[in-house]
Amino acid sequence: MAAPEPDPGRAPGTGSTPRTTAETGNTPGSAPDPDPAPEPLTVPSMSAGPDFVLRPWEMSDLPLVREASLDPYIPLITTIPAPYSEAAAEAFVRRQWERAATGAGYPFAIVRSRDRRPVGAIGLWLRELPEGRASLGYWLTDLARGQGVARAALRTVTGWALRDLGVPRLQLYIEPWNTASARIAEDIGFRREGLLRGWQQVGDERRDMAVYALLNNDGPVDGRAVAAH
Repeated sequence: MAAPEPDPGRAPGTGSTPRTTAETGNTPGSAPDPDPAPEPLTVPSMSAGPDFVLRPWEMSDLPLVREASLDPYIPLITTIPAPYSEAAAEAFVRRQWERAATGAGYPFAIVRSRDRRPVGAIGLWLRELPEGRASLGYWLTDLARGQGVARAALRTVTGWALRDLGVPRLQLYIEPWNTASARIAEDIGFRREGLLRGWQQVGDERRDMAVYALLNNDGPVDGRAVAAH
Protein backbone atom coordinates (compact mmCIF):
# COMPACT_ATOMS: atom_id res chain seq x y z
CA MET A 1 0.00 0.00 0.00
CA ALA A 2 1.30 3.43 -0.88
CA ALA A 3 0.37 7.11 -0.71
CA PRO A 4 -2.76 8.15 1.15
CA GLU A 5 -5.76 9.73 -0.46
CA PRO A 6 -5.60 13.51 -0.86
CA ASP A 7 -7.75 16.05 0.92
CA PRO A 8 -11.07 15.62 -0.94
CA GLY A 9 -11.80 19.33 -0.63
CA ARG A 10 -8.75 20.44 -2.61
CA ALA A 11 -8.82 20.60 -6.36
CA PRO A 12 -5.88 21.06 -8.75
CA GLY A 13 -4.39 24.52 -8.49
CA THR A 14 -5.51 25.37 -4.96
CA GLY A 15 -2.76 26.50 -2.67
CA SER A 16 -0.56 27.59 -5.57
CA THR A 17 1.54 30.76 -5.72
CA PRO A 18 -0.61 33.88 -6.38
CA ARG A 19 -0.41 35.18 -9.92
CA THR A 20 0.80 38.67 -10.79
CA THR A 21 -1.33 41.47 -12.20
CA ALA A 22 0.12 40.82 -15.66
CA GLU A 23 -0.87 37.17 -15.46
CA THR A 24 -4.41 37.79 -14.24
CA GLY A 25 -5.18 40.84 -16.35
CA ASN A 26 -6.48 42.73 -13.31
CA THR A 27 -5.65 46.35 -12.66
CA PRO A 28 -4.20 47.38 -9.29
CA GLY A 29 -6.91 47.74 -6.68
CA SER A 30 -9.47 45.63 -8.51
CA ALA A 31 -10.82 42.35 -7.21
CA PRO A 32 -8.82 39.40 -8.58
CA ASP A 33 -10.46 37.04 -11.02
CA PRO A 34 -11.27 33.72 -9.34
CA ASP A 35 -9.38 30.68 -10.56
CA PRO A 36 -11.43 28.83 -13.17
CA ALA A 37 -13.21 25.76 -11.91
CA PRO A 38 -11.30 22.57 -12.79
CA GLU A 39 -12.74 20.40 -15.50
CA PRO A 40 -14.58 17.28 -14.35
CA LEU A 41 -12.77 14.04 -15.13
CA THR A 42 -14.18 10.88 -16.64
CA VAL A 43 -12.73 7.82 -14.95
CA PRO A 44 -12.13 5.19 -17.65
CA SER A 45 -12.34 1.44 -17.38
CA MET A 46 -9.23 -0.43 -18.46
CA SER A 47 -7.64 -3.82 -18.28
CA ALA A 48 -4.79 -4.38 -15.83
CA GLY A 49 -3.47 -7.52 -17.45
CA PRO A 50 -5.53 -10.65 -18.04
CA ASP A 51 -6.82 -11.01 -14.48
CA PHE A 52 -7.91 -7.55 -13.28
CA VAL A 53 -9.91 -4.54 -14.43
CA LEU A 54 -9.78 -0.95 -13.21
CA ARG A 55 -13.11 0.89 -13.26
CA PRO A 56 -14.95 3.76 -11.56
CA TRP A 57 -16.37 3.19 -8.10
CA GLU A 58 -19.96 1.94 -7.81
CA MET A 59 -22.39 1.66 -4.94
CA SER A 60 -22.15 -2.10 -5.44
CA ASP A 61 -18.62 -1.80 -3.98
CA LEU A 62 -19.86 -1.39 -0.40
CA PRO A 63 -18.71 -4.94 0.53
CA LEU A 64 -15.18 -3.88 -0.45
CA VAL A 65 -15.41 -0.84 1.82
CA ARG A 66 -16.62 -3.10 4.64
CA GLU A 67 -13.70 -5.50 4.14
CA ALA A 68 -11.19 -2.65 4.02
CA SER A 69 -12.64 -1.13 7.19
CA LEU A 70 -11.61 -4.26 9.11
CA ASP A 71 -7.97 -3.94 8.05
CA PRO A 72 -5.73 -2.53 10.80
CA TYR A 73 -3.85 -0.22 8.40
CA ILE A 74 -6.10 0.90 5.51
CA PRO A 75 -8.37 3.21 7.58
CA LEU A 76 -5.26 4.93 8.99
CA ILE A 77 -4.02 6.10 5.58
CA THR A 78 -7.31 6.57 3.72
CA THR A 79 -10.82 7.84 4.41
CA ILE A 80 -12.21 4.30 4.62
CA PRO A 81 -14.63 4.46 7.58
CA ALA A 82 -13.83 2.51 10.72
CA PRO A 83 -15.95 1.33 12.34
CA TYR A 84 -18.02 0.48 9.28
CA SER A 85 -21.53 1.70 8.67
CA GLU A 86 -23.51 1.60 5.45
CA ALA A 87 -24.08 5.36 5.53
CA ALA A 88 -20.35 6.04 5.98
CA ALA A 89 -19.49 3.57 3.21
CA GLU A 90 -21.92 5.24 0.82
CA ALA A 91 -20.36 8.60 1.70
CA PHE A 92 -16.93 7.14 0.91
CA VAL A 93 -18.07 6.05 -2.56
CA ARG A 94 -19.61 9.48 -3.18
CA ARG A 95 -16.30 11.09 -2.27
CA GLN A 96 -14.63 9.08 -5.02
CA TRP A 97 -17.19 10.38 -7.49
CA GLU A 98 -16.65 13.91 -6.18
CA ARG A 99 -12.92 13.69 -6.67
CA ALA A 100 -13.40 12.98 -10.36
CA ALA A 101 -16.19 15.58 -10.68
CA THR A 102 -13.99 18.29 -9.16
CA GLY A 103 -10.88 17.39 -11.15
CA ALA A 104 -8.95 16.23 -8.08
CA GLY A 105 -8.00 12.87 -9.56
CA TYR A 106 -8.93 9.50 -10.98
CA PRO A 107 -10.12 6.99 -8.34
CA PHE A 108 -10.35 3.39 -9.53
CA ALA A 109 -11.72 0.23 -7.98
CA ILE A 110 -9.57 -2.83 -8.74
CA VAL A 111 -11.81 -5.71 -9.83
CA ARG A 112 -10.98 -9.38 -10.41
CA SER A 113 -11.94 -10.33 -13.95
CA ARG A 114 -13.11 -13.88 -13.37
CA ASP A 115 -15.87 -13.07 -10.88
CA ARG A 116 -16.07 -9.23 -10.97
CA ARG A 117 -15.20 -9.06 -7.29
CA PRO A 118 -13.57 -5.75 -6.21
CA VAL A 119 -10.36 -6.37 -4.27
CA GLY A 120 -8.79 -2.95 -3.80
CA ALA A 121 -8.35 0.59 -5.02
CA ILE A 122 -5.81 2.75 -6.83
CA GLY A 123 -5.87 6.47 -7.48
CA LEU A 124 -4.04 9.03 -9.59
CA TRP A 125 -4.18 12.36 -7.72
CA LEU A 126 -3.73 15.63 -9.60
CA ARG A 127 -3.60 18.25 -6.87
CA GLU A 128 -0.06 19.25 -7.89
CA LEU A 129 -0.48 18.83 -11.64
CA PRO A 130 -0.06 22.60 -12.24
CA GLU A 131 3.49 22.10 -10.93
CA GLY A 132 4.04 19.16 -13.28
CA ARG A 133 3.59 16.27 -10.89
CA ALA A 134 0.94 13.84 -9.71
CA SER A 135 0.85 11.16 -7.04
CA LEU A 136 -0.36 7.58 -6.93
CA GLY A 137 -1.77 5.55 -4.08
CA TYR A 138 -3.27 2.09 -3.73
CA TRP A 139 -4.52 -0.43 -1.20
CA LEU A 140 -5.64 -4.05 -1.32
CA THR A 141 -7.72 -6.19 0.97
CA ASP A 142 -5.91 -9.00 2.73
CA LEU A 143 -7.14 -11.81 0.47
CA ALA A 144 -5.84 -10.02 -2.64
CA ARG A 145 -2.26 -9.52 -1.46
CA GLY A 146 0.62 -11.53 -2.81
CA GLN A 147 -1.09 -12.27 -6.15
CA GLY A 148 0.41 -9.57 -8.36
CA VAL A 149 -2.65 -7.32 -8.09
CA ALA A 150 -0.81 -4.20 -6.92
CA ARG A 151 1.90 -4.60 -9.55
CA ALA A 152 -0.61 -4.99 -12.39
CA ALA A 153 -2.72 -2.03 -11.25
CA LEU A 154 0.23 0.26 -10.60
CA ARG A 155 1.89 -0.58 -13.92
CA THR A 156 -1.36 0.09 -15.79
CA VAL A 157 -2.10 3.46 -14.20
CA THR A 158 1.54 4.54 -14.37
CA GLY A 159 1.78 3.83 -18.09
CA TRP A 160 -1.56 5.51 -18.78
CA ALA A 161 -0.63 8.62 -16.78
CA LEU A 162 2.73 9.05 -18.48
CA ARG A 163 1.81 8.08 -22.04
CA ASP A 164 -1.79 9.15 -22.47
CA LEU A 165 -2.06 12.01 -19.99
CA GLY A 166 1.51 13.22 -20.41
CA VAL A 167 2.12 13.75 -16.69
CA PRO A 168 5.77 14.89 -16.34
CA ARG A 169 6.44 13.31 -12.93
CA LEU A 170 4.72 10.64 -10.83
CA GLN A 171 5.31 10.19 -7.11
CA LEU A 172 4.68 7.47 -4.54
CA TYR A 173 5.01 7.79 -0.77
CA ILE A 174 5.83 4.52 1.01
CA GLU A 175 6.61 3.85 4.66
CA PRO A 176 10.18 2.52 5.04
CA TRP A 177 9.01 -0.76 6.58
CA ASN A 178 6.83 -1.56 3.55
CA THR A 179 9.45 -3.40 1.53
CA ALA A 180 6.85 -5.18 -0.61
CA SER A 181 5.44 -1.91 -1.95
CA ALA A 182 8.94 -0.51 -2.42
CA ARG A 183 9.94 -3.56 -4.47
CA ILE A 184 6.84 -3.24 -6.67
CA ALA A 185 7.53 0.46 -7.29
CA GLU A 186 11.16 -0.21 -8.21
CA ASP A 187 10.20 -3.12 -10.49
CA ILE A 188 7.99 -0.74 -12.48
CA GLY A 189 10.73 1.89 -12.73
CA PHE A 190 10.21 4.24 -9.79
CA ARG A 191 13.40 5.43 -8.11
CA ARG A 192 13.76 6.11 -4.41
CA GLU A 193 14.76 9.75 -4.01
CA GLY A 194 14.93 10.18 -0.25
CA LEU A 195 13.30 9.99 3.15
CA LEU A 196 10.77 12.58 4.31
CA ARG A 197 10.95 12.65 8.09
CA GLY A 198 7.66 13.01 9.94
CA TRP A 199 5.96 13.54 6.61
CA GLN A 200 2.50 12.21 7.34
CA GLN A 201 0.06 11.68 10.15
CA VAL A 202 -0.78 7.97 10.38
CA GLY A 203 -3.16 7.22 13.20
CA ASP A 204 -1.83 8.97 16.31
CA GLU A 205 1.71 9.65 15.13
CA ARG A 206 3.77 11.40 12.49
CA ARG A 207 5.61 8.89 10.33
CA ASP A 208 8.48 8.98 7.88
CA MET A 209 7.79 8.37 4.21
CA ALA A 210 10.19 7.35 1.49
CA VAL A 211 9.48 9.17 -1.77
CA TYR A 212 9.70 7.31 -5.08
CA ALA A 213 9.42 9.05 -8.44
CA LEU A 214 9.24 8.24 -12.13
CA LEU A 215 9.70 10.88 -14.83
CA ASN A 216 8.08 10.87 -18.22
CA ASN A 217 11.50 10.66 -19.90
CA ASP A 218 13.02 8.04 -17.60
CA GLY A 219 12.48 5.16 -20.00
CA PRO A 220 10.04 2.37 -20.78
CA VAL A 221 7.26 1.13 -18.53
CA ASP A 222 6.25 -2.45 -19.28
CA GLY A 223 8.39 -2.47 -22.41
CA ARG A 224 6.87 0.63 -24.03
CA ALA A 225 8.11 4.20 -24.21
CA VAL A 226 6.32 6.47 -21.80
CA ALA A 227 6.83 9.87 -23.33
CA ALA A 228 3.66 11.38 -24.80
CA HIS A 229 3.86 12.71 -28.35
